[in-house]
Amino acid sequence: MTQYWEPGTEYKSGDVVEYEGNTYKIIQPHRSQSDWAPPITPALWGRVPSHNNNQHQYGQQNQPQQTYQPPSYQQPNQGQNQGYPTDQKVEPSHEEKKTNWFDLDDKRKKQFEVGGALAAGAALLGGGFALYKHHEKSEEQKKAQTWALSNWVNEARERTDQFNRNGPAGPATWVLTQGKNIPPGAIEVGKENTWTLYICRSFVEGGVQLGKASPAFQKGAVIGYKHEEIHLDTYEVLLGNMNGLRWVSAHGRLNVASLGYRPVEGGREDDGSPLYIAKALHKGVVHPGKASEKLDGAYIPYDGDEKNIKEYQILCYN
Repeated sequence: MTQYWEPGTEYKSGDVVEYEGNTYKIIQPHRSQSDWAPPITPALWGRVPSHNNNQHQYGQQNQPQQTYQPPSYQQPNQGQNQGYPTDQKVEPSHEEKKTNWFDLDDKRKKQFEVGGALAAGAALLGGGFALYKHHEKSEEQKKAQTWALSNWVNEARERTDQFNRNGPAGPATWVLTQGKNIPPGAIEVGKENTWTLYICRSFVEGGVQLGKASPAFQKGAVIGYKHEEIHLDTYEVLLGNMNGLRWVSAHGRLNVASLGYRPVEGGREDDGSPLYIAKALHKGVVHPGKASEKLDGAYIPYDGDEKNIKEYQILCYN
């Protein structure tokens, strides 16, 4: 039986609640607060639609015939905003969402703080989303990271909602997921022991880093960053139709022009440098990872570290 949402309650993965006549499913495990009701915290709760007849999936032969229900998100009610009066609500423009926090003027940053524009990122932090060494940062650095995290999550939701409505717009599509839920159509890269490895990415330290996902992992995703493995339960998985994609061999520092095909851009460093999707053989298993024109080879997350592999392949469009 579905329980009614209540403040001061520990909600865990898989929980479903009712609130104001609607049903919501957990996105981020957290302890609820009185001002974090499901309709105004889309980072924590996804609204479960009463019906959905517009499901889409890639027609890969090696995928089970099932449909994927991406997380359902609802924008905050216009009359509610984390306890702030409606007339104080300040929404960043499309251009501002792509602007570094430190490049915003002080007046605008204050408006976003008071107006609740940082609320989604703060809710993610409250729900357990781990930022890399967040505790070591100054208060202004924390705000910058929260701002960037919130913008990435909103962009990921928009991509997922568009896919849910219209289906794939090309041979490769990123879909937001949570926990160990791997959607049908996810590109298979390799098998380690008995589990399959998929391509994933997530926000880390101001950039979007690549890694691997599997239901066998502790939280679902493992991202490699600065010779560490970061375990995350909020991430995007790459869905694809390999009829429109191919793996192209590369060696050492990536030379995009020499590939002969356009690589699929998978993420970016915090300075904006593009990261490309790589796969490489390590100890008999093919792992997904990253490569770029700044890295000396491909890097894959493995055994608490990142391994540098000189011979690898890059995912490209046909």
